[in-house]
Amino acid sequence: MTSQDLSPPDALGAAPASGAPRRAPRWLIVGSAGIVLLGGAFVGWRLLAPRLGGPPMQMPPGVPVTLDTVQTGPVQDRSEFIGSLDAQAGATLQPEVSGRVAAIYVSAGDRVTAGTPILVVNPDRTQAEVNAAAASVSVAQSARASAAAQLRSLQARRAELEANLALAQEEYDRSRYLFEQGALSQQTLDIDARDLDVARAALASAQQEIAAAQANLTQADASLGQAQANRDAAQQSLEARVVVAPFDGIIGDITVKLGEYVSPSTVVTTVTENARLELDLEVPLADRDRLALGLPVELLASDGVEVVARGSITFISPQANASSQTIPIKAGFTNAAGRLRDAERVDARIIWSQQPRVLVPTSAITRLGGQTFVYVAESGSAEELPPPEAVPPGMPPITQVARLRPVQLGDIQDHTYAVLTGLEPGETIVTSGILNLQDGTPIIPQDPNAAPTGPGGADQ
Repeated sequence: MTSQDLSPPDALGAAPASGAPRRAPRWLIVGSAGIVLLGGAFVGWRLLAPRLGGPPMQMPPGVPVTLDTVQTGPVQDRSEFIGSLDAQAGATLQPEVSGRVAAIYVSAGDRVTAGTPILVVNPDRTQAEVNAAAASVSVAQSARASAAAQLRSLQARRAELEANLALAQEEYDRSRYLFEQGALSQQTLDIDARDLDVARAALASAQQEIAAAQANLTQADASLGQAQANRDAAQQSLEARVVVAPFDGIIGDITVKLGEYVSPSTVVTTVTENARLELDLEVPLADRDRLALGLPVELLASDGVEVVARGSITFISPQANASSQTIPIKAGFTNAAGRLRDAERVDARIIWSQQPRVLVPTSAITRLGGQTFVYVAESGSAEELPPPEAVPPGMPPITQVARLRPVQLGDIQDHTYAVLTGLEPGETIVTSGILNLQDGTPIIPQDPNAAPTGPGGADQ
């Protein structure tokens, strides 16, 4: 055996070095057989399909789409910010005296009116003081009434004594005249003079009693005033132990418990009225020339689309924030729905201006090569539209095609684009099914509320 006989065969299946004929690779033989079988199957299907009753596949005569008429609407020039809300009526409640909580009358979240008791601190002793003071007032009132009655009695007696004195004076004057004429004795004149002196003395005594009665009445008035002052002080002391709502609002978290010791520095709860809220915003200095009182401001929900409340700018600070180089402003809102809360951070936007623009939904926009287009429904030519016999029976004739038209877009707002150029109000555009369209494609308008028609339908 020679050295050539000892060499291994070709690992890749190459023909031996001798003159034997070269064999084709196995993969080439298998692939060729597969192609022949597939070709035969296709030819057999094409020949037998009509005989088996299956209809031949036909391309649809047009693309089902949804159409919409171009409308105009207000387009806003606006900026969005993050701000915080501040209730216009809110207070922390603290007791005016120290002591232990004797009663709690409300629960967190209750709506209360002004003057509603919230809790009370140790009222027993103070209530007894109020009762005693009230009794002292009653005693003083009785004493004053007695003094006033005595004074009235003495004043009535004085009127009677004044009348007696006047009568005694007349009797004496008449007796003296008669005595001087010699018609009356000295003894009779002396008796009339004595009666006059008695009447005068009685009147003077009555005057002194009246003065004493007036002094007693004055003292009774003073005692009554002091008793009333003591009662009022005791009542105020009692009221100081009762924490009340200063205005209408909603009770916050109650931080104390029954029996807990509190002092004037203890915050027991809060009362907040969210009916009217104020929004604090910081606006960049670049927008200062656009700021104006009364500009509309909207508060947005968490989705950034729904408007929760609408208000307006009520305050523009005359000074800028030195650290942030912004201008503090405030806007007022009415919280009629009750969805807003004090100290809540919210998304807000200031609407600087608005003007009418052509609007199209975002679903109608097509982007090709960095440019934006819409498909406009227009009447098609005979070359573009399918022949009548291609339209299935019962389907209206196809008369429109989709024209690709370039447009210049503005800002997007609420899922719509503002169209600056390229469209006019009243034109009809394709809003769905645009993925299946090309310029000049026949279209079949569909009811937007109808169910999808299958592959190639308006929902594609």
